[in-house]
Parts: sequence; C-alpha cells; structure tokens
Amino acid sequence: MGKDKEKDKKKESEKLEDFNIEINEFGEIVTNTSVEKLNKFLNKNLEDKKLKSSKLSEEQ
Repeated sequence: MGKDKEKDKKKESEKLEDFNIEINEFGEIVTNTSVEKLNKFLNKNLEDKKLKSSKLSEEQ
C-alpha cells in the first residue's frame, strides 16, 4: 500500500474513532451515532454503486 493510501486510510479511521455499532440480543442495531450523521458520513465518503449504474443506463 502506498504512503498516500495509508494517510487517507488513517484520516478515515480517525473520523470513525468514536463510532460504535453493535447488535443486541434481540437482533437490534445499537449505535452511539444518529442515523442522520451516519448517512451524511456515508454519502460523503462512499460512492453509491446503484446510482452509478443507473446513471450509466440513462446515458446509453
């Protein structure tokens, strides 16, 4: 892994440091972060593959 990728990975892991997610005995997802905050983070840092493929379909 290159040094740039390692720096990027470290930055991302620092952003997720206080994030905790667990599944309790009832199968419920329990987290210390609100769903809205989690969605904002994911929207900012991940590309949605479904949206990408639908955009390609529209262009053709």
